[in-house]
Parts: sequence; structure tokens; C-alpha cells
Amino acid sequence: MSLSSREPLARLGFDSFFDQHFTSHTAVGLVPGRVVAEHRGATLVATEHGEHAAELAGRLWHTTDARADLPAVGDWVALRLHEGARAVIHAVLPRRSAFLRGVAGGVTEAQVVAANVDVVLVVLAATDLSARRVERYLALAHASRVEPVVVVTKCDVDVGAEERARAAMGAVDGVSLHTVSGRTGDRVHELAGYFAGNRTIALLGSSGAGKSTLANRLLGAELQRVSHVAADGRGRHTTTTRQLVARPGGGLVLDTPGMRELRLWDAGDARGGLEDAFADIAELAARCAFRDCRHDGEPGCAIAAALDDGRLDALRWSSYLKLDRELAALAVRQDARKHAERKRALKVIARARRARPPKG
Repeated sequence: MSLSSREPLARLGFDSFFDQHFTSHTAVGLVPGRVVAEHRGATLVATEHGEHAAELAGRLWHTTDARADLPAVGDWVALRLHEGARAVIHAVLPRRSAFLRGVAGGVTEAQVVAANVDVVLVVLAATDLSARRVERYLALAHASRVEPVVVVTKCDVDVGAEERARAAMGAVDGVSLHTVSGRTGDRVHELAGYFAGNRTIALLGSSGAGKSTLANRLLGAELQRVSHVAADGRGRHTTTTRQLVARPGGGLVLDTPGMRELRLWDAGDARGGLEDAFADIAELAARCAFRDCRHDGEPGCAIAAALDDGRLDALRWSSYLKLDRELAALAVRQDARKHAERKRALKVIARARRARPPKG
């Protein structure tokens, strides 16, 4: 089936990238669908034939090695339709992007926050601006191969929000900043261009940042119930599940629950994301006299010089070092886990060999 005949799927974000990965599934009678919600273990998938409650095929459970490989909101899947709007998911298509974070509690396991997202709106409340939180979100977005955009909400209750937001973003190059009011709708229209071409936009941010109010404005309908905003401008967490909803004017909105803890994941990818989020520091480090400069008192250190003359903010440098240490510790834990998994696999093989009687 040609892409032109899949207009309902195109509105859900299905394009040539996913079409080329679906060819083999078409041959066995499966249909493409996109995961739009997860409710208490149930997966809701949208197809060109409507929405279906879907379950995973047993084979998929047994061949999936990690939690992050299971279908997540935003994923495209291959499924077989059954009577009564039921469906069974037989495969997850390769992801174009995946916004990952480490599972809370120190476990070396990833959680897919949003899959196949084109742009992530990092939503911050004007009443709770934090440059450090922005830096962490940007590092994760870059590592996930997703374009980040910073959106400051609740600007109607804080007249000085835009100036402070631009000050917080002063050292971040190449990232767009928008100051809006989800409650009044002021300047929300500036975000419409990001949805062009049926792109998927995810809203990420802390609890009470105003994501649900902003999502409702972008959709022109009430996607999420909005909590009362206190006198100090702080909101309460309202979104409890991830869900993907198509906009009337094209494109899709993926709203997510607020995150109290945002841990980096995948030491390799996150390392590149860290360098992208702190491009100014990476550029300075490249000017050091020694390629292996540790920026700790070595002569000719460009970082030290920039700190001394004020070109590099000390708090931004401290934030970079904190994230760098977090990645180093993550790499150690991930290596240790891989080593332990390999040892367990070798033991299983050894036991199987001992249990098999020798031939002859």
C-alpha cells in the first residue's frame, strides 16, 4: 500500500522512515499502528481503522531483553486485528528517536518517556525557573536526537519572567525560547509552526509547570484536567498517564506526567548530549594548551581563564561537572551490569552443556 493511500496514518506521523521498516510485516498480514496511551497496563493503539486495545504477543514478551524495548507511547508497532476492537502487537518498529531517562532508585534500567518525537518542549513555570533544570533536560534531549525548545509558562502571573528566562538561557546557543501563558493563551500561537508536517511534539517538565494547561491550548480542547493554581503561581501535578493526541490543525501532542527526578541514561549517547547542551564549555575546552587537560590547575587551561574573567559562569561550570560525574558513575554501573549479565549467560550455557549427555 502506498503512503498516499495511508492518509489516516500520515496524520498520526507515519512517513517513509516507518513505511520502509514495515514492508516485511505487510507480507504476513499485520497492520501498522501507533501507541497513543497506556492505562494500568493496557495499551491503546491507533490505526487507520480506529483505536484498539492491544496486548503483547507472547513471543514478544520472551524475546524482549529490556524494559525500554517494550512498546511505549509514540511507538509504531505491527499488530494483528481481531474481533471486538482487540489487537495483538507482534513487533515494535525501529525508533527514529527515543527520549530515555534512568529509572528512579539507582537501577541501571531505562524508561522510555516518549518515542518517535520530533520536538520536545521543555516546559518551565515562570514562578519556578531553574537554569540547572534546563541544562539537564537539554542534555537528555540532545542525547535522544530530539530538537529541544524551551517554553516558559505562567508569564501572566510574573511580569519579569521573560527577562529572567532569557538570562537563564544566556549561555545556551541554538535553542529557541518562548514565553507564553497557557491560561490566557498569550503567544501560544508561536508554537504552531513546530507541528508542521504532522510532527510529534512532546511536553516535558516538572510537576505543576503548566504542561496540561498548555497542552489543552495547543489542542483546542481539554486533554487533561487542570489543577487549581495557588496564589504564588505554583500548580499541582495533574497528568497521570502519557497520551498522544492529534491536533485539529495537524501534528500531535504528547503530554507526560511531571518528573520529580530526571536521571541521565546511556553513558555513550548522553555524553554527546552533554557536549551539545554545554557547547560553550566544549568550545573552551578545545582551546586548552593540553588535549588531556583536566581543568584543575593545569597551565594554559582555557576553562580556568574563562572562569577568572567571567566569560564562564561558575554555576554553569559546576552544573557541567555534576552531570559529567553522574555520567561517569553511570558508565561504571552499566559496565558492571553488562559483565554480570554475561557471567549469568555463560553459566546457563555451561549448565546446559553439563545436562546434555555426550554423543556415543
